[in-house]
Amino acid sequence: MTPKKTEEEIIKQENIADKKAEIEEEKRREKNIIAKEKGEKGVEGAEISEELEKAYIDYAMSVIVQRALPSVEDGLKPVHRRILYAMNSIGLEPSKPTKKSAAVVGEVLGKYHPHGDLAVYDAMVRLAQDFSLRYPLVHGQGNFGSMDGDSAAAMRYTEVKLSKIAMEMLEDIDKETVKMIPNFDNSTKEPDTLPAKLPNLLINGATGIAVGMATNIPPHNLTEVCDAIIEYINKPEISVDELCEIVKGPDFPTGGIIMGSGAKDMYKTGKGKIVVRSKIVMEEHKGKPTIVITELPYMVNKAELVRDIAKLSSEKKLPDIWDIRDESAKNKVRIVIELRKGVDPKYTLNKLYKFTNVQTNFDANILALVDKKPKILTLKDIIVEYVKYRKQIVTNRCKFDLKKDEERLEIVDGLLIALKNIDKIVEFIKKADNTSVAHDGLMKKFGLTTRQAKAVLEIKLQQLTHLEKTKFEDEQKKLKEEIAYLKKVLDDEKEILKIIKKEVSDLKAKYGDERKTKIVKQIEEIGEADIIERKDVVVMITNGGYIKRVDLKAYKEQKRGGAGVSGGELKEEDVVKNLIACSTHDYLLFFTSRGRVYWLKANDVPAAERQSKGKAIVNLLNLKDEVIANVMAIRNFDDGYLMFVTKLGMVKKLPLKLVSKPRSTGVRIMNLPADGSDVIVGVERVEDKQEVLLVTKKGWAIRFDSDEVRAMGRASYGIKGITLRADDEVVSLESLPKDGKTTILTITSKGFGKRSELDSYRKTSRAAKGVINLKVGEKTGYVIGTISVDDKDSAIITTTKGMIIRVRMKELRVMGRATQGVRIVKLHEGDRVADIVKVPHDEPELPESPREQQKQ
Repeated sequence: MTPKKTEEEIIKQENIADKKAEIEEEKRREKNIIAKEKGEKGVEGAEISEELEKAYIDYAMSVIVQRALPSVEDGLKPVHRRILYAMNSIGLEPSKPTKKSAAVVGEVLGKYHPHGDLAVYDAMVRLAQDFSLRYPLVHGQGNFGSMDGDSAAAMRYTEVKLSKIAMEMLEDIDKETVKMIPNFDNSTKEPDTLPAKLPNLLINGATGIAVGMATNIPPHNLTEVCDAIIEYINKPEISVDELCEIVKGPDFPTGGIIMGSGAKDMYKTGKGKIVVRSKIVMEEHKGKPTIVITELPYMVNKAELVRDIAKLSSEKKLPDIWDIRDESAKNKVRIVIELRKGVDPKYTLNKLYKFTNVQTNFDANILALVDKKPKILTLKDIIVEYVKYRKQIVTNRCKFDLKKDEERLEIVDGLLIALKNIDKIVEFIKKADNTSVAHDGLMKKFGLTTRQAKAVLEIKLQQLTHLEKTKFEDEQKKLKEEIAYLKKVLDDEKEILKIIKKEVSDLKAKYGDERKTKIVKQIEEIGEADIIERKDVVVMITNGGYIKRVDLKAYKEQKRGGAGVSGGELKEEDVVKNLIACSTHDYLLFFTSRGRVYWLKANDVPAAERQSKGKAIVNLLNLKDEVIANVMAIRNFDDGYLMFVTKLGMVKKLPLKLVSKPRSTGVRIMNLPADGSDVIVGVERVEDKQEVLLVTKKGWAIRFDSDEVRAMGRASYGIKGITLRADDEVVSLESLPKDGKTTILTITSKGFGKRSELDSYRKTSRAAKGVINLKVGEKTGYVIGTISVDDKDSAIITTTKGMIIRVRMKELRVMGRATQGVRIVKLHEGDRVADIVKVPHDEPELPESPREQQKQ
């Protein structure tokens, strides 16, 4: 304890402080007078600003040092250090019974930590949680919370004692190994840091938010950390990269899987993002694929995770989930996510990684106090500081043991001298007048020191036997050996390092265990393709501005002449305008009547049942006084061109990269007439030296090389592609295979169609009148469109009233160009064909159900 100041000293110090304040005030007044004379601003506000700045800095440093940040030496914040020290002080060792938590909290509050009792209890609870600390320092009995976010029971119900591994933090604290500082009221002392044989900062980590800074250190595996410390002692110049080969990465108490190389960045710089995933097991339950989560990322609340997944499922963001159950038991996580039959669990799993805490990021920031100052540390920095601190602890311990052994040797030497002259000493003591005279006489007559003379006077008669003399001689020999060894250790740093290595090896042997967290070196960013199941769909757009997406399997193939199935309940006088067969991974490009293009991901088109009318397209695209003239599906924006054809026969070739950057307001791609007299009717992707086919509604077609059309900018109108006959207009553009081996399927408004060999279409120059494609008449109606097909393909044909038929091409024989064709679609009265699209036949034909046949 520090001595109390006298009243005179206190008054003297107060007078000095007052004098200093008067001098400072006088200086400020002089500065103000000089400033006023010069017409400058004075310093009247300097005093309060200085005080505010000083007060804030004091507050910030108090939070940094006394609350939020751990010390690099023992890896503890003051509250945790005080809890462990208080528990040790009242004898709560691992071999002793537990004691009420309230008693420990009271001890900590009363002697060391004058703050709220809940703050102390919450800190102690965390020290006991095996899902918060990799190696818990407190053994708790009772309810200490759970991974579901449940709070611990009140402190009056729970009981605690120190864990076995916590004793390694406190070992040798009674040997003057650490600096002891006065507590808050100078009534006792507390350790500035604990001896910390255990490398606690790394193995248990730390989390804290200070003023203007924060720390977030992940826990690690004790075995790996011990191996790294030993390797550093053996090779002080070791690099961080070499240490990373030993310390693989964080080892979280809840397990999980670390993805990627974020840990290495953290070890090199002190900062890094570590991606942690749950451990997943795939099972099957009653024929349904099932995702089972058996381990969670660190600090993830299990109950909240289950609620989040259930919420996303109810919001249709995880549509494949059938059921979710939490089947977890004590110390065992098991979250069961049951999926619908037949779905691929890969896409649901990727969505869980992207949208929930099944995958999280641990943003590491290794900030700790080094010499009471905050510092960002690398992996090697922490190990260097640990070894440096332990060297000081071992040195202090050796000095303490040396002093104790030397004092004991002095006593033993004195007792042996006394035993050698026992008769003379006994005779002298008997004749002495008192103890003081005997004490001084022993020192003068037999050459004993003060402590030796006192020991001789206090020795019991039973210790004067021959057997006791032998024991003292053996003790003397042992003490001399120990003293020689301790002096050797204190004189040679290498000996101290040997002790540290042995202690670390003992820690590894005693407490080392296997990793709980698995490390996977590679991680791929979860992109859109990973969370969207790839499947073929049909996108339908009506003239009234409705759009929907339907699974292609909803339209089963029928024989030629079938009536089709209902494609949707259209509004009265609304007709189907466009039909696009594409993949959910494709982009849809919407070309408007005013020559602009808009983007929409095919998967963002609302999925709907076959019979529904869909959703208004204005709710998906930012259209302004425009209508959709044409739609195209595209998978990527690599090299190539887009070729457009308008109703009046104008063609234009645009580099694809000019439309690769989507904008919500669209991008101009063709300068069409403002009066709306011409619109885009066809769009195809073409490459160099690829042929194209333009078809008109009156049955004419022109085939020419796309290289005849030069690439143009977005603002141009284009050039003539075909010379039209009276009252004719272009209805279709088709890019032809480079090998030329294909047939051309043409469909008319009244459901007639035919296939003709491509070779029968004579190749001409651009802007020619073309050749006959199909003989149109009252019976057939006008040509609606063409597609290039082979026997393996099928085509989806839609009518203006929403009927849809899917026809396989092998059902249609190849005919000449000048024929009318055969009936492909059996139309109802007042109905006509609206559009046709090609579907590559990559999947086996599905048999129709009796119910579907009845509908048809």
